[in-house]
Amino acid sequence: MTIQLTPGKQLGFRRMSDAAGRFKMTAVDQRPPIKSAVEAHRGGPHWEDVARVKTELLRALQSSSTAMLMDPHYAIPHGWHVFDPRKGLIVTLEDSLFRDTGQGRFSAEIDDWSVGKIKRMGSDAVKVLAWYRPDISDEVRAAQHDFVKRTGEACARFDIPFLFELLVHPVESDAEQTSEYTEMATKHADHVLQSVEAFAGADYGVDVFKLESPVPAKGITGGDAQVQALFDDMGRLAARPWVMLSAGAGKPDFKTVLEYAYAAGASGYLAGRAIWLDAFQSYPDWDAMQAGLARDSVPYMADLNALTDAKATPWHAHACYGGTGLDFIDPTAGFRQGYGDIR
Repeated sequence: MTIQLTPGKQLGFRRMSDAAGRFKMTAVDQRPPIKSAVEAHRGGPHWEDVARVKTELLRALQSSSTAMLMDPHYAIPHGWHVFDPRKGLIVTLEDSLFRDTGQGRFSAEIDDWSVGKIKRMGSDAVKVLAWYRPDISDEVRAAQHDFVKRTGEACARFDIPFLFELLVHPVESDAEQTSEYTEMATKHADHVLQSVEAFAGADYGVDVFKLESPVPAKGITGGDAQVQALFDDMGRLAARPWVMLSAGAGKPDFKTVLEYAYAAGASGYLAGRAIWLDAFQSYPDWDAMQAGLARDSVPYMADLNALTDAKATPWHAHACYGGTGLDFIDPTAGFRQGYGDIR
């Protein structure tokens, strides 16, 4: 299988990464984890505070990031005035609300948003999260596959990178039940790996995978050969550039996850709560939250970035990784083929 990087996708990759081709990306698109805390304090929905939290995160963390992941509901409309246009911009497309059947979760786009709209606003990539595991119902499985495929097709049509996030989740037969955007403490590695494999085909159009650890991150220790083998399998199945998500892992745990991922060929991270959740616990004390971001989050990102510089695989090196090729298409070919004669 060969992944083709057209001119638009190449540019998106370059804007999301550093000069060496490594991703150091920060997510501020989370909605339930922030909304829940704000609503608990305010006694109900409060758009202004949720949006302000995201703006403070942008202000504090974007200088340490190669790209920022933002949501259309809160981060973009309120944080746009502080966003640094020299950074890569990724916009999330999936709604944070989902329909849970007990045998799977249906993902859907945010109302009135599309790949085309995200492209027109100047974004460098589209991010979509799909809840998935191999043992969900046939109905949900078909819907999730269709959701991802149509996103990939739209990203190809608008020539913008498709960054795809996968998360496993409980079904009604599991002892562990949660509707939160948190890692399952009882998840099975096979569910994570088989989910990656399910969407690795070229017909889904995924350009970058955003993946969770195949083993629970809480309390993870380094140097375990069996754990490393699972990360190696995940990288092999991804067969294209991939980055790690934090799923709310603690700071030391997420750094250990990255050690395993980088040894397996990951090209960086796209993380949020591992970076900023500790500081956010100070809400609604804005001064304390800002101080925590400066005191704890920024130095932590410096540590992650140093680790990424030392051990992550540049995205363009995946041309020789896992038997997969990255074809770099001649940027002028579009004018010769498909755009007509421009002479």
